[in-house]
Amino acid sequence: MSSIEVGDFRVTLVRAGSYWWDGGTFFGVVPKTLWAKSQPVDELNLIEAGFNCFVIEDAVHRILVETGGGVRHDERAKERMKTPDPPRLREVLSAHGFDPASFDLVINTHLHWDHAGGNTVDEGGGVVPALPNARFLTQRAELEHARERHPRDAVSYRPVNYEPLIESGRMYLLDGDSEVLPGLELIVTPGHNRSMMIVVLRSKGVTWCHFADLIQFAANITPTWVSGFDLYPLEGIDNKTRLLTQAAAEDWWCSFGHDPACAFGKIEVQEGKWRLKERLA
Repeated sequence: MSSIEVGDFRVTLVRAGSYWWDGGTFFGVVPKTLWAKSQPVDELNLIEAGFNCFVIEDAVHRILVETGGGVRHDERAKERMKTPDPPRLREVLSAHGFDPASFDLVINTHLHWDHAGGNTVDEGGGVVPALPNARFLTQRAELEHARERHPRDAVSYRPVNYEPLIESGRMYLLDGDSEVLPGLELIVTPGHNRSMMIVVLRSKGVTWCHFADLIQFAANITPTWVSGFDLYPLEGIDNKTRLLTQAAAEDWWCSFGHDPACAFGKIEVQEGKWRLKERLA
């Protein structure tokens, strides 16, 4: 279990399992001969992708960023993703020493199944929040897009992960950038999709940025290495360049949506090449 101190806060990686997916989709037009140097592949060209969730704590609050992929997968999907027994979010949190009832807030950077799949559980004949005392946050525009069911990405959205929370009043919708509490910002950053948010935490001169699916793996820090999933790759390149330049200049801790081997890293640029100068597994 990897943690960092960000001023008055502690940030801890809680990886809610992993799945395997075609490597080319995560690296778009980048040749396999390049990306495979850092991402091992199996005989089917699949690479491991972690369900990376993060716990943010201070003296008062306990916040969860992302809830992973959940357990609602049919047998064919579990076989395809090599996840025969997906872990349940409550059990994962408890195993890491976090009482699921102790969370007061959940941040969904976006509503794709692999980031919001653990939001709800089937219990008592209905669907209820996985974290019983938490409010859930996402962007209003993200919910609106999810409901459009566009053929390009409808498969990424599963209403059971968010509609019951909307109906019960447990999911709160944001309209643009928001400071959730002093030092903790959610910033809309197009690239992967139109309304995904990054999470930026600042305290006492230290900054942590969770890039979510703007940068899914540490290997994607080269700004032009964008995912085949991205709906707005040109905007993604511009946003990555801007944010990574700032991260390197200000010595940010960074984290990524799906890297199974890197919990936190710091970035540097040398002769126009981007790399991690420090990493915590």
